[in-house]
Amino acid sequence: MSETPRPRETGGDCGPGLPQRRPQRAVAHAGAFGSGAPRRSDGRPPHTPRGARRTDPAGHPGAIPPAPGWPAPLACGLLCLLSTLFALITWQVAVAGPLVELDERVGAALFGRGPAALTQALSDLGGMPVALPVLACATGYALWRGARRLAVYAALTMAAVPALVIPLKVATARQGPLTEAVNYYPSGHTATAAVAYGASALLLLALPRPASSRARRWPRAWMMPVAAVLLTTATGIGLVLHGYHWPLDVLASWCLGPVLLAPLGWVSRRSRRRSSSRTPSR
Repeated sequence: MSETPRPRETGGDCGPGLPQRRPQRAVAHAGAFGSGAPRRSDGRPPHTPRGARRTDPAGHPGAIPPAPGWPAPLACGLLCLLSTLFALITWQVAVAGPLVELDERVGAALFGRGPAALTQALSDLGGMPVALPVLACATGYALWRGARRLAVYAALTMAAVPALVIPLKVATARQGPLTEAVNYYPSGHTATAAVAYGASALLLLALPRPASSRARRWPRAWMMPVAAVLLTTATGIGLVLHGYHWPLDVLASWCLGPVLLAPLGWVSRRSRRRSSSRTPSR
């Protein structure tokens, strides 16, 4: 029986037992043409934040996408500061402390300042007939765009205003500036304006803009939160100047508004990140 002769190894071949390096595998892992972009051997990007980075026009890797989470430490610190200030004002009102005496002197000096028609119009910005339709339109638009979760969070945030404000009014029983009636702390109109306009801005910011509006860059993202802050500030100023509330009543509601809006802001932030990750890069 004849045996098939084995081919002889040439000088360029590796000896038995010594593994031979395969250059194509190194290219597959190092990235095409040494670009530095990590690649898997099957051509798919690795399951790491670095692999999810998009390159810029020059071919350099972009920034690592941030992982979704709670707000930044600065935002958390601001919310803690507002909560502490609200608790301090509530304690002073409940015990009729020295801060209340200063508040009444400042309020007496501010009552009646400015045109009465203007201050009345500013005060009405926090009323239910004005603020709630604005939030209803923003919520309806969010539902039409399919953002049901955001719409539910906005409705729950608005429902939290009377749930917190009314018990505080009854518990403190603070007398109004120009009346014998009580239950004026905190300002319900200011809290309603802060939540209604703030929630509307957060809803509109979380929704992805159509392609036509992205091309025009209108409206700009910073305009909606600025408008919400201006409307809330104008409401509180009108209430104090017209004599409907003491300054501390308004200041406490200014502190309470961002705290109530924090859960909706967190959900809105996650929604914006999710929609931006789905948008293809150009």
